[in-house]
Amino acid sequence: MSNKGISQNAMQNWSNVYLRNCVSTLKSGLSRRIVEQDIGIPVITSGNLKNGKFDTSRFKYWYVKDPQGAFTESYVLDDGDILLNFINSVEKIGKVCIFKEIGRPCIYTTNLFRIKPSELTTQEFLYFLLSSGGVEKEIKAITKPAINQASFTTGDFLGIQVKLPPIIIQNKIVKILEAIDRAIASTEALIEKYQHVKAGLMHDLFTRGIGADGKLRPPREQAPELYKESAIGWIPKEWEALRLRDILEESGGKLQTGPFGSQLHAYEYTLEGVPFVMPQNIINGKIDELGIARIPENRAQTLYQHRLKIGDIIIARRGELSRAAAISKIEEGWVCGSGCFLLRLGGNSLDARFFSLLYRHTFVQGQVAGLAVGSTMPSLNNEVMGKLIFPYMSKTEQTAIADRVELIGARINTLTLELIKSSKQKSGLMHDLLTGKVSVTPDSTAITYV
Repeated sequence: MSNKGISQNAMQNWSNVYLRNCVSTLKSGLSRRIVEQDIGIPVITSGNLKNGKFDTSRFKYWYVKDPQGAFTESYVLDDGDILLNFINSVEKIGKVCIFKEIGRPCIYTTNLFRIKPSELTTQEFLYFLLSSGGVEKEIKAITKPAINQASFTTGDFLGIQVKLPPIIIQNKIVKILEAIDRAIASTEALIEKYQHVKAGLMHDLFTRGIGADGKLRPPREQAPELYKESAIGWIPKEWEALRLRDILEESGGKLQTGPFGSQLHAYEYTLEGVPFVMPQNIINGKIDELGIARIPENRAQTLYQHRLKIGDIIIARRGELSRAAAISKIEEGWVCGSGCFLLRLGGNSLDARFFSLLYRHTFVQGQVAGLAVGSTMPSLNNEVMGKLIFPYMSKTEQTAIADRVELIGARINTLTLELIKSSKQKSGLMHDLLTGKVSVTPDSTAITYV
């Protein structure tokens, strides 16, 4: 990085201070049995602190005039107040956000601290400081676990030591980090946009399909002659509505459960070997190899009937029942694990990608929800799966539909990788900027390592 405008003694003006020196107000919120119904005033809870942002998608409420006589007005938040979670599960302790006005007064619950900065710092810098890995680590160290909820004391929190640069340097650091945040927010917005586009496209493709001209068929309202009624609603005339058991019988395919516990035990898992795919490994239509269980090759050979082939579909049969993935060259030879179905379509008239996409869509998941058994952990069996009704069309059309969905899915995946990369870069730069490892000067955009 450039050295232009860098002070060689940049760190000499930094101070080692305690958080008590950085804070003018530290106050917990109101303890009440708040409700979902809007009975007066929104109450901000830990659920509104998401990924360092203030989430307004859902609120809980309390009376404007507290029935127990508390002075509710003293808990009303100001725009820009910092909120920090100090009573919760261990993994949520220390989560922080900046409150933004929503057009009506809001109060906050007792497991949150309301924080205002002292004259030594600014709201924005203090927010980034409290969000940094260094302070998060210190908060974890002072947190006292409990049976229901963990917490830390005000005194321990205010006793955390931090490095504090002059206000002018704080402002520069804030500008750098806010610029990164804007880039991250832009990528997040693009991902959300493409996800909405994908959802709408999938609905159209699974109800209208692609005609011989390579385009979406017009809606039934515009061209009713192109559609017919079926057990799953209106579908194109060229399609059929078939139960899975009939599709498998016609194609020579099969549906089988993974090995039961008596066939393979957890103590047989190894650090290296053949991946053993379980429901938790199936994420967003793909198999995530991170943390996957493995078994020795010679043990996998004894489970040959459960080994995956290209074109198979692996489906969760318990828990989150929408998990499914088509098997590619990468996963060939892996083993279908406990808690999964292996769906082998058979023949050459079926596209596994299409059936995997369709299975995960509400088109089929609505049927799954109605047929699944069990209340504590919903599950599926072969009989239930055989009853599921799928739209069935030519393989050419199946492939065209899968290609369209995967094209937009690839764009979402690319943006997601960019988001992960940017978030990691921000985390590293935050640490370096907030500890002085990276030096900045107020009159230059340059930064350098010191």
